[in-house]
Amino acid sequence: MLHQLQFLFESLDFAAMGNALLRVLAIFLCLTVHEASHGLAAYVLGDPTAKAQHRLSLNPLRHIDWFGLLMMFTVGFGWAKAVPVNPRYFRKPKQGMAVTALAGPVSNLLLAAAAVGISRLIYQYAPYTGLWNALFEFFLLTLAPLSIGLGLFNLIPIPPLDGSKVVAVFLPDDAYAMLMRYERYGFLVLLALSYFGVMSGMMSDAIIGVFSLLYNLFY
Repeated sequence: MLHQLQFLFESLDFAAMGNALLRVLAIFLCLTVHEASHGLAAYVLGDPTAKAQHRLSLNPLRHIDWFGLLMMFTVGFGWAKAVPVNPRYFRKPKQGMAVTALAGPVSNLLLAAAAVGISRLIYQYAPYTGLWNALFEFFLLTLAPLSIGLGLFNLIPIPPLDGSKVVAVFLPDDAYAMLMRYERYGFLVLLALSYFGVMSGMMSDAIIGVFSLLYNLFY
């Protein structure tokens, strides 16, 4: 029995397990910042709903939808718990919803910029050790691309993604009402697009483009 346990222990790929854990940590951080930013934007615009439900927190457990997280790993896109927003609190509901929606993707792009900036500081000032190298790779090669990907993906103008609410501000009221009415069916469209790989090439090019821009900015 002891021999079998030793063989099992030796056969484990701890490097791969560590990389997987760091990826999960990065996803938690990206989703938490994204959702908390939605709530904060709504609160600044006068809607206290998210604050009342403790959704301005940076505690990932208040934002993570476990099934959505599983979908992110299995089909390529997922979701967190939607931040509750009541547009009736906004002076201009459509504009308020657009600003609240845009806050999420913008926060991810800012998080990516911060991650690349931190990696630059580590590269320039930290001694070369295993720990610092792992942190460098986490910020530059894991957190930054994931945060960029989440931000850009949510800018796609298909309900219920944030981009649809940003585009909706330019629509007439009747078209806006229709878009919101059929918002729930957008998930099926996204699932189909992901399954057939329709957007994978464009998304990859966009992520690489933004990552290269940030890299050239800091390095």
